[in-house]
Amino acid sequence: MNDCLFCRIVAKQIPSEGVYEDEQVYAFLDINPQATGHCQVIPKEHYPWVWDVPTIGAYMEAAQKVANAQRKAFGTEMIVSRIIGDEVPHAHIWLIPQRHTKNADLKMEAVAKAIRESL
Repeated sequence: MNDCLFCRIVAKQIPSEGVYEDEQVYAFLDINPQATGHCQVIPKEHYPWVWDVPTIGAYMEAAQKVANAQRKAFGTEMIVSRIIGDEVPHAHIWLIPQRHTKNADLKMEAVAKAIRESL
């Protein structure tokens, strides 16, 4: 969908700070993070809701990889995940590291690098 924000991010029409990518999934830092390292995990193909993603198992496994990398990168056990879906009409999972001090003051590019290196 050309008017979908996340489809435009996948198509590289809008810049993003990617942390994970495979054939079906793209994960990137949220531009209005609720905490350092807050990521969005989205399917590359447009689906309005997470529950519409036909390869939901692979999608959830990708989210798990990102969450575990966040845990390692930020030295925390707690990654809050949220699946709401009404903010952007494209399936997405929020992954938000909580209660961490490690790497908490890094700039966006360095935060993304810390997560990528922890994958």
